[in-house]
Amino acid sequence: MSCGEPHDTDCSEVLDHLYEFLDHEMPDGDCAKFEVHIDECSPCLEKYGLEQAVKKLVKRCCGHDDVPADLRSKVMGRIELIRSGQSVPEQDVVAEARAAEAAGPSVVQD
Repeated sequence: MSCGEPHDTDCSEVLDHLYEFLDHEMPDGDCAKFEVHIDECSPCLEKYGLEQAVKKLVKRCCGHDDVPADLRSKVMGRIELIRSGQSVPEQDVVAEARAAEAAGPSVVQD
């Protein structure tokens, strides 16, 4: 997506990293670039507003579900592997998720 206007940061880059921006998971310098872009670009501002609303709705409706501690730990471990550039075989992920589900719920508080 592009609004057709020139920006220091491309619309596609903003949209590719929108959730990192929404979740405050990017460096401050990048956040500042994204804030400038969103202030200048109405299509990206609209998408930002929509995703922000969806995120709030999901949190309100689903934010209280219990997550098995095992599953949370494994998911976070997989995320770290992916971020470090290592591949994660899909069948391992599915098998571990099923095993955690079969083990039953345990309460995890954020």
